[in-house]
Amino acid sequence: MDSGEDPDAPDAQRRKKRYHRHTPKQIQTLESMFKECPHPDEKQRMHLSRELALEPRQIKFWFQNRRTQMKVQNERADNCSLRAENDRIRCENIAIREALRNVMCPTCGGPPPTEDSYFDEEKLRMENVRLKEELDRVSSITSKYLGRPISQLPPIQPIPISSLDLSVGGFCSPSLGPSLDLDLLPGTSSSAPPPLPFPTAGMSEVDKSLMLNMAANAMGELIRLVQTDEPLWMKRGGDGREILNLESYDRIFPRSENQLKNPDIRLEASRASCGVMMNATLLVDMFMDSSKWMELFPTIVSRARTMEVLSSGIGGRAGSLLLMYGELQILTPVVSTRDFYFLRFCQQIEQNLWAVADVSVDISRENLVATSRTRRLPSGCLIHDMSNGYSKVTWVEHMEIEEKTPIHHLYRGLVMKGMAFGAQRWLATLERMCERFACLMMHGTSSRDLGASAVPSAEGKRSMMKLAQRMISNFCASISASNGHRWTTLSGLNDVGVRVTVHKSMDPGQPSGVVLSAATSIRLPVSPESVFSFFRNEQTRSQWDVLSNGNSVQEVAHISSGQHPGNCVSLLRALNASQNNMLILQESCTDSSGSLVVYAPIDLPAINIVMSGEDPSYIPLLPSGFTILPDEEPGVGGGASTSSNPSGGSLITVAFQILVSSLPSARLNLESVTTVNNLISTTVQQIKAALNCSSM
Repeated sequence: MDSGEDPDAPDAQRRKKRYHRHTPKQIQTLESMFKECPHPDEKQRMHLSRELALEPRQIKFWFQNRRTQMKVQNERADNCSLRAENDRIRCENIAIREALRNVMCPTCGGPPPTEDSYFDEEKLRMENVRLKEELDRVSSITSKYLGRPISQLPPIQPIPISSLDLSVGGFCSPSLGPSLDLDLLPGTSSSAPPPLPFPTAGMSEVDKSLMLNMAANAMGELIRLVQTDEPLWMKRGGDGREILNLESYDRIFPRSENQLKNPDIRLEASRASCGVMMNATLLVDMFMDSSKWMELFPTIVSRARTMEVLSSGIGGRAGSLLLMYGELQILTPVVSTRDFYFLRFCQQIEQNLWAVADVSVDISRENLVATSRTRRLPSGCLIHDMSNGYSKVTWVEHMEIEEKTPIHHLYRGLVMKGMAFGAQRWLATLERMCERFACLMMHGTSSRDLGASAVPSAEGKRSMMKLAQRMISNFCASISASNGHRWTTLSGLNDVGVRVTVHKSMDPGQPSGVVLSAATSIRLPVSPESVFSFFRNEQTRSQWDVLSNGNSVQEVAHISSGQHPGNCVSLLRALNASQNNMLILQESCTDSSGSLVVYAPIDLPAINIVMSGEDPSYIPLLPSGFTILPDEEPGVGGGASTSSNPSGGSLITVAFQILVSSLPSARLNLESVTTVNNLISTTVQQIKAALNCSSM
């Protein structure tokens, strides 16, 4: 019978293991030996084997096990000690952190440096390296145009410009006298202009819902105004402009009784359409951005800002709703600006058809700093993309004006007939500016550009046009009757007088210091086209430019900015050996609503930087110039449907800006005011004499 055991297995595996326990005497002897020698050699193990009656192997294994046991005990003791030390250090760390929170710097009293101080220091080192590289690059460019390294240039000292030396480039007069006083002019202050009247509190959800409903209603009214012809719109005899039939409008869109009964409220409404050289997407994007909107209409929009985005739309601008502030101007200090809060709503009606609607909104007095006397009734435009880079724009302008101050008689006809703020002016400006943007983006030079060799690259051309655009914007802002300007009238020239204002310039795009702006407006029985040609003709410049001292000028560069030959940017050089280092940057522009001729002196190194395509944002400019508007006799009744009676004359505004001191802390003296008054008076007299209007 099989017992279940392998008969071939060795006897050692079948033998049952036996465990031997040492006696206390044996353990005591082994412990005593272990204390003396934990690693006994073979001779010592043999001696213990005979003495304790144990096998040598047993002695060897006991010592091995005892050493392992001792090692474990030592490690356990070390772990306990390290754990206690770790707890002590942690407590000290917590105490130190608590103490550091209340530490103050004994020098500045500020908080202690953070753990990121090292990284902040590294960032500063990297920034210093970058700035050094930028300085080296600018130095190389400067040395290229000045002919010597920038390190060899003498330090630039601020040079005060006297009011007695106003010639182009004449910066060598003595400093102003000690009697400088910015408060010399009544109504003029050295303080900064008041901030724009923007609400500070956010809109509630109820307000947003009401505004969305108001914008939707305005959009519906705008589309109906655009798509409906007679009897809602009538063509005015003579010029063919479309005006609103108020009786038909009141039947279709009833107004409140308060508006109907208020005799001080006057309506202006007009409609016009034209094709512009820009696609619909770009136009919509510029309309929905307040900064781009100002850039697109620099002669109309003096200030604009997006106060709150009520709806960002879906998939782009479609459905966008903005709460905005706008201030509109005529280019003269004689006529007050019109400012209002309004909603701007954008919708895509069809695939290639967009609509942008505006409507005034009343802000509660809790949020309002200044009230507006103008309300923009549903206005705006429909933009039809023509798929060839052009767009057809139909514009509706509808305003409700409460006349609180009388309009100056020079501009009363222009304002009362709706030409100052009407749809025709908006579209004429839009058409001209779209042509300018197209020329700005054009690669290479146009066949209408003269002196093309003076502008060696497309980048240089763009830089020159951007500098001229900033010059135009600065000039328009300098003569605006904005709420931020306070003009003082000096008697003597005519019933308008010379109007002056002072401000401290800290803008990097303007010379730093105290700037005196002066302007006056006159009427001449000469057509606007003739006056515009007279001002932009370099051959006749010496007849009106007092600062040229009778010297003629030569055009050294010409960049076309539109289809009309008068729309261009020019560089002029005075044929005077004493002013070889100075040029004149000039831009002239004209459309059916009016014309501009603006110029500013600029030194040769700055022009070289512009020609190379560098950023012109920090080149200081102080422009002067002329605005030319068509003269309109006041119509009978002053309503929206009165007929036009053009006189064929021109309304001209002459404006100068002068840096009277390069020190922002300086004050104005009477000598500067007298000099600029004489400058404008002499310029006006020479213009009248050259145009055979001396008796006017």
